[in-house]
Amino acid sequence: MSSPHAPLLAALKGDRCSPPPLWLMRQAGRYLPEYRKVRSGVASFLDLCLTPALASEVTLQPLRRFPLDAAIVFSDILVVPYALGQKVAFVEGEGPKLEAVKDGAAIAKLTGENAASRLAPVYETVERVVAELPASVPLIGFCGAPWTVATYMVEGAGSKDQAAPRGLAYREPETFQHLIDLLVETSAAYLIGQVEAGCRVLQIFDSWAGSLPEDEFERWCIAPTRAIVDRVKAKAPDIPIIGFPRGSGPLAERYASKTAIDAIGCDTSLPVGWIRSALQTRLPVQGNLDPVLLAAGGPRFEARVNWILETLGEGPFIFNLGHGILPETPIEHVEKLVALVKNAPA
Repeated sequence: MSSPHAPLLAALKGDRCSPPPLWLMRQAGRYLPEYRKVRSGVASFLDLCLTPALASEVTLQPLRRFPLDAAIVFSDILVVPYALGQKVAFVEGEGPKLEAVKDGAAIAKLTGENAASRLAPVYETVERVVAELPASVPLIGFCGAPWTVATYMVEGAGSKDQAAPRGLAYREPETFQHLIDLLVETSAAYLIGQVEAGCRVLQIFDSWAGSLPEDEFERWCIAPTRAIVDRVKAKAPDIPIIGFPRGSGPLAERYASKTAIDAIGCDTSLPVGWIRSALQTRLPVQGNLDPVLLAAGGPRFEARVNWILETLGEGPFIFNLGHGILPETPIEHVEKLVALVKNAPA
């Protein structure tokens, strides 16, 4: 599937594509009125994620508006803690709330025994979406990286500094390792399940990778990600995996070389020239337009898009944002972005 008819797969194989393939993190979401309409009829966000008819509908919505080169299954990284038996809820205006696991006793109660059945609705969503997509548009499956998912599980919510999980990892590394190992096993099985249902690309989101110092980054970000990649590749060796170590800065280079990922997602903070010299010489890169700039629009937005295209477009490159699209983003700004990328000079 690395033919010119599937630009994303070609870029992930290391080909230069002109124009580069384009998709957007959180491309299905609150900036779309059709998404808001579906969401308003569902009791909770988790219900939306786990109702295949609705999740498949919102997955496909952005593809009906924009000629994007990939769909990404509509779900959330916290379906894995839910699958492990942790209580997970999403509170409107506050974000995710979990029954925090703060010690070894709480972690010991988690089990992957029912994970496959709890995640089955996601696999059905994948099957439904794949049936609707043309061969030129692969579906991306995903999971959260163990470190990032663990931060929510230990904290009981999102946080600015991940102090509780960092503290647990320092004080009781063996206890924290047990949680990470459970997440590696469950997340790898989850990704393999998405591939078996029809996903042709995978992404691992390590949204809080940037909160760890160098040695801890090696242990809690690189090692678990490599373990997941190895397990997935043993079952599905031809499926490309994109790693997204958000906030990792110069450690992204080490992450790229040690995790065995096929491509790396780059956040907004990484200098575009550095991405080209330090990362793109090793593997395909993805990113890194500021979502706030997309929401703002205007000449600076257009100039930045063109600069990213000029700087990274000579190598294997996937145009994307440096993080998820913001709910307040005007649809016409997304339309402008698509036009700029699709009409980029060869």
